[in-house]
Amino acid sequence: MRSFKLLMESLSGSRKTYVFAIVCVGFAAVASYAAPVIVRFAIDSVLGGEPAVLPGSIAQVIDSVGGRSALRESLWMISVVIVVITTFAGVFSFLQGRLAAVASENMARNLRERLYDHLQHLSFDYHVKAETGDLVQRCTSDVETVRRFMSIQFVEVGRAVFMTAVALPIMFGMHARLAAVAVAIIPVVFVFAFVFFRKVQTAFKAADEAEGALSTVLQENLTGVRVVRAFGRQRYEADKFDVRNQAYRDLVYRLIMLLAGYWSVSDFLSLAQIGAIVIVGSAWAVGGGVTIGILLTFVTMETMLLFPIRQMGRILADMGRTTVALGRMADILEVPRESNSTNDVASESLTPEIRGAIEFRNVSFSYDDRPILRDISFRAEPGTTIALLGPTGSGKSSLVSLLSRLYDYDSGSIRIDGLELKHIDRKWMRRNVGFVLQEPFLFAKTIRDNIRLGRRDAPDDDVYHAAQTAAVHDVIERFESGYDTAVGERGVTLSGGQKQRVAIARALVMKPPILVFDDSLSAVDTETDARIRRALAIAKREATTFIISHRLTTLAQADVIYVIDDGRIVQSGTHDELLAEEGMYRRLWEIQEARAAEFRRETEREQAWSDGHDAPIPVADNRTGPAGEAS
Repeated sequence: MRSFKLLMESLSGSRKTYVFAIVCVGFAAVASYAAPVIVRFAIDSVLGGEPAVLPGSIAQVIDSVGGRSALRESLWMISVVIVVITTFAGVFSFLQGRLAAVASENMARNLRERLYDHLQHLSFDYHVKAETGDLVQRCTSDVETVRRFMSIQFVEVGRAVFMTAVALPIMFGMHARLAAVAVAIIPVVFVFAFVFFRKVQTAFKAADEAEGALSTVLQENLTGVRVVRAFGRQRYEADKFDVRNQAYRDLVYRLIMLLAGYWSVSDFLSLAQIGAIVIVGSAWAVGGGVTIGILLTFVTMETMLLFPIRQMGRILADMGRTTVALGRMADILEVPRESNSTNDVASESLTPEIRGAIEFRNVSFSYDDRPILRDISFRAEPGTTIALLGPTGSGKSSLVSLLSRLYDYDSGSIRIDGLELKHIDRKWMRRNVGFVLQEPFLFAKTIRDNIRLGRRDAPDDDVYHAAQTAAVHDVIERFESGYDTAVGERGVTLSGGQKQRVAIARALVMKPPILVFDDSLSAVDTETDARIRRALAIAKREATTFIISHRLTTLAQADVIYVIDDGRIVQSGTHDELLAEEGMYRRLWEIQEARAAEFRRETEREQAWSDGHDAPIPVADNRTGPAGEAS
């Protein structure tokens, strides 16, 4: 039911076009059957002596040209009529195909746009758990399955209905007993097609799911091609793809065998039906119970009738596949969209001017029933810099994710400038939070377009200033095309540090009142890190800034440092205050200082050794002569 509803909704704007296509099928069916009826009239009534049972208007036309005797002398006139009628049937078939194609293409476009739009408004958590390859297939391959069915197969249902509805009265009107023989096999074919439909639907679903898994492996491999190459995992990835590919092949093979079995049996039944008409009809014709014209007409009409009925198996098979595809798309569309606020009330109070005053009051958050944050409480004034430190998995990234409402907290309260965060519009809040992630994502556009992503109308001066603050302006200027350099898919043409700095510039150009650096300086060297922090301090953007980093020199200048462990704040204070007390911060500082001191001593030893030797120790090489020159 939900599949049919989705199909009807997607046909919005094209339903009349599709109805006209089915009407054209009806006219084509009527015109197709007119030809064998005319042939029967020519054989039995024009060439033979059988009385003609014709509608009054047609009888008047025949009388006006001289009656049956005139037609007997000019059989070419009957040939012209057959040609004209066949031409009409061809025109209606063309119109049916064109109209169905237009309607199905519009429907496919509506489906794709609806799916894409819906995916844009689903929660962050949904996309974290979903498989990208499977989503891509649902939006492409599954849509194409539905489009193909509506363009080709669905109108064939109308053709079968119309041809059956037209053929049965004609055949029973000519000869009831022979018509009974002609339709004897039709119920059997229908029942066989229905049984086949039930079997093939399950096979189609399994094949579609296997194709989705195959697409996921392919997407992951192409996305992580650098990692695959770096670790030499090409053979492993190829084997993994081969396993999924083999599973998909086996399921498709099973599907093909089912289709082959159906076509073989249906062909046998159809040919047996035609053979029965020829045998029985010939026996009755010899006995004088059936005319030659009627026998020939029955054989012709039965051949025309059985083909669309025989097609019902394929139609039902494709219907099963289409039902599966529509169900997979409906699974996406039935996922609730991410609401803008907890009360879903759009008012001016939900889009306030954000200054950057942030207060956490006993905030707790869990993910999949696993506690992440426990009773977090702190306050940040506008323009202050907050540093977060803690081991991996302690909840640092989750804490800043709550600010942009990627997730909603379970209990407690987060207030932005005195307003409860859950009452502020999600999109509005995200426009006011500049996020720089540890793994930046750049789109396959120019550097300028990537920096302007969050603020499309940003003037070039703002773009350049943001790039200078992120210490990437000079790097960009050295590129041949400067800011118009295309970065390639996922920014593959840039180094890790360059991508990170472009992402920082992208956040800065938004001029947000809240900035979040989620371990985003990890890919830049210490000197560049210091340059970026100095530029941010000089800019005095009055932005409340959150910095997550394991590099303590990056955190040392923060106004307040919060040390988080197991979802709780275990220490807080300035750099000097935290060094003065026993705890994780001081231990980490001592470890990092000890490593830095060891590095300095090692560097000094190497420098002293180098200063004490004017030249490097010569190494014997059979390829050089006594003077060290190539021999």
